[in-house]
Amino acid sequence: MLETDPNSRKIAVIGLGYVGLPLAVAFAGVGPVIGFDINAKRIDALRAGQDSTQEVDPNDLGAATGLTFTSAPSDLAGCDTFIVTVPTPITAGKQPDLSPLLIASKTVGHILKKGDLVIYESTVYPGATEEDCVPVLERVSGLKFNRDFFVGYSPERINPGDKAHRISDICKVTSGSTPEVADLADALYGRIIAAGTHKAESIRVAEAAKVIENTQRDLNIALVNELAMIFGRLGIDTDAVLRAAGTKWNFLPFRPGLVGGHCIGVDPYYLTHKAEAVGHHPQIVLAGRRLNDSMGGYVVSQLVKRMTRVGIDVGSARVLVMGLTFKENCPDLRNTRVVDIIDELKDYGIEVDVHDPHADASEAQVEYGISLVDTPKEQAYDGVVLAVAHREFLDVEPAQIRAFGKDTSVVFDVKSVLPIEASDLRL
Repeated sequence: MLETDPNSRKIAVIGLGYVGLPLAVAFAGVGPVIGFDINAKRIDALRAGQDSTQEVDPNDLGAATGLTFTSAPSDLAGCDTFIVTVPTPITAGKQPDLSPLLIASKTVGHILKKGDLVIYESTVYPGATEEDCVPVLERVSGLKFNRDFFVGYSPERINPGDKAHRISDICKVTSGSTPEVADLADALYGRIIAAGTHKAESIRVAEAAKVIENTQRDLNIALVNELAMIFGRLGIDTDAVLRAAGTKWNFLPFRPGLVGGHCIGVDPYYLTHKAEAVGHHPQIVLAGRRLNDSMGGYVVSQLVKRMTRVGIDVGSARVLVMGLTFKENCPDLRNTRVVDIIDELKDYGIEVDVHDPHADASEAQVEYGISLVDTPKEQAYDGVVLAVAHREFLDVEPAQIRAFGKDTSVVFDVKSVLPIEASDLRL
């Protein structure tokens, strides 16, 4: 029997990263919540009030007295609603990697009881919840889907590093495996989402809505990236063109740049995987992905050309890359495309120093083999690449960024955030 009173449900959030922790804190504001993560060190840090993702303010974390942290699956036995918020990355071959999601499903399956509800928030292709996750839940639990237990899907919309758009401020798409479950899932989230909810017609619709949100952004960024290449050949400032075009009410304000992170640079591959599985070879989506994935190489090619033009010996050059995380004011290193710039520079035999005040030095070393520089030296570099627009880089005078370079050097403002006269190149 499904208990449909949202206030009586006992919630567990599975996975306490950028998505799960803010969600768990939000639900703890309306009732007891158990936050589960397989990373015991992460659990210890959260118990101590420390959030390495910087998504939850320490005061808010401390105030969430109804939130209990654990890495022991047995502690979840008393819950009846499990919200899964684990990552869904891609493989080296750019295929969906559902392993974290399936492992989480197995963990939940071991404690699943009659009347329980499992809601997935992880980004997947349409059909994954019911075709990939539900069979795991059934097999491990021995229970029958939509008779003994039920599922829902409510795609996450967290924007890492964004302090203006928080979880309660963003409309939440909800769905369920039956009309009754859809109503329950919508009511559950309605308790914490001030911006309101949108109940989708089915789980597959909700899954598809999520995966196209970032696919649309990816394609629009690919367009302006290609425009930047064209305008570069024409000797026209791309930023000036976008500002002029932006005076029209319906011109979309996308900017050129690197496209990384756990969403925009990943989600389109989930959609194309499913499209190919049903016999359609997507052309526009993959073309946008190829172009965006090529931007690191394009940046370096332009930098090397300019360095050569001003007489710098590229083979013995030293370049400072400012920023490593996938976006500004955020410690998230997942799928950062700044590494493409770094790798390409090294292919030219260039010595590369990387400075990022937000990135965790040990994580950078483990994930990418990059040793971060705490304090770059002035007058030490033949090239400076401003790759990520962290506030620390924008709060200093542009001349201080130029001062890292030697008397003859090249500054590439990838983000186009410096005054035009403060750099030699920009997208």
